[in-house]
Parts: sequence; structure tokens; C-alpha cells
Amino acid sequence: MKIFVTGASGWIGSAVVPELLDAGHEVAGLARSDASAHKLEAAGAGVVRGDLDDPETLAKAANESDGAIHLAFQHEIAFGEGNFAAAGAADRRAVEAMGAALAGSDRPFVLASGVVGLSIGRPATEDDGLVPSALLRAAPPGIRQATALFALSLRGVGVRSSVLRFAPTVHGDGDNGFIATYVRVAREKGVSGYVGDGAHRWPAVHRSDAARLARLAVEAAPAGSVLHAVGEARRAREHSTHRGSRPRCSPAPTRPAPAPRGRRP
Repeated sequence: MKIFVTGASGWIGSAVVPELLDAGHEVAGLARSDASAHKLEAAGAGVVRGDLDDPETLAKAANESDGAIHLAFQHEIAFGEGNFAAAGAADRRAVEAMGAALAGSDRPFVLASGVVGLSIGRPATEDDGLVPSALLRAAPPGIRQATALFALSLRGVGVRSSVLRFAPTVHGDGDNGFIATYVRVAREKGVSGYVGDGAHRWPAVHRSDAARLARLAVEAAPAGSVLHAVGEARRAREHSTHRGSRPRCSPAPTRPAPAPRGRRP
């Protein structure tokens, strides 16, 4: 298959591209800079110059492919500039453009999403998030979840669409994200911290496992599938445990708990 991949030179995309190539697929990756283009060429992939604000280019590339994997998101606008609404709107336009190009073809379209906010107090399942909660609809991430639901609806117009929900931490060699920062701060301070009693779980997945699931999704996921890319779900205090020693924790400040009734404090 010839697969069009957005975000192909990013943290997850740079693992997805070789995964696809090693499986015998041809890859055309979206690149908005010379550096990204050179990175894709070095990996053995083709290059499509453009960005998420260019829906015509996205539609053309999707139409010329046997399927698409949409990993890109304007993180610098959403988080660097604090304008999640603008990034979410650009993402929606991109999905609409590629979805229209693939309509009626039964070709695959895989959309990157996430598991954060799907459930509280219990493990999330693939059935969660199909009806957005009022809390999520009122929050900025609700924009992106609405786009995920739109992507699933593309099955109704002849697209083999699926949503790939990534864990909030996708780790691996060369990681410069949350876990790497967490480890660096712990080494600098000599303390590994967590909030409260650390009983909450923090889902994670290795980058190579996430890439493998992306390949399997574009190859064979049935239309309307929701897939969770989660490999680990340890409690926060377990992440803070030093090998060979007891954890040293620094919980966030909290108000003292009230004394049990019938007992003196």
C-alpha cells in the first residue's frame, strides 16, 4: 500500500514510517520544513510539502494514496501559544479534507487521538468517549474528541476509518517529553514526586508498540474501530520508585484530612 502520513517526522511518526516501510508499504510523509523533508528522505519515504493549514494539499495526497494515517497536530499553537481552539479547528479541517478525498473508496483512514479524560475512577475502554460528557464538551480537548467522532462517522461514506487513542506518555530512546523531564527533575532534586497518595494510574506505551498498532490499524482495522495504544498503566507512585530502594516522594500540598468521628485528633 502507499500510505500518506501526516506528522511523519514527529516523535511517533518517525517510528511509524520505518514500521510501514519494513512491512513493505510505500510512505509519503507530510513535511512543512526542509529539515523534516530531509529526515523523511533519509528514512526512505517520499515527501509531500505542506502543513495542516493547506487542506487542498492534504486532500490531494490522500486521494493519491491507498490510505492515510493522520498523526499531526499543531502542538505549538495549542500549547505554546495557548490557542487550543485554533489548533483544533485546523485539525478538523484537515480531517474533513482527507475524509472527503477518501470517501466511497473503502480505503483506510487512521486518526491519532488520546485516552486522557475518557473516564474517572476506573480504567477506560474503547466504548468510552463515544458520547462526549458535558465536562469534556466544555473543555478545550473536547474539540479534538469531536473530530475523532467525526472521523469514525466517515465509515458511513465509504471510508475504513479508525481512531487510535494514544496513552499520554509515548516513551522510548531519545524521548524528550514528559517522562524524560520527570526523570531529569528527579535526578536534579534527588526526589521523585507524585500527587496525593500516588494511587492514580498514568497510562504509557513504548513508541515502537504504538507504531506497530498504527500499522495494523491501517492494514486491517474494521471501519469504525477504536483502538487503545496503551502498554502500561502503573500507579504514579510506582513510576516514582527507585530501583533497589524505597520511593522518596514529595506529594503536592493538601489540606489535612479531618479526624475520624468519635476520635480525638
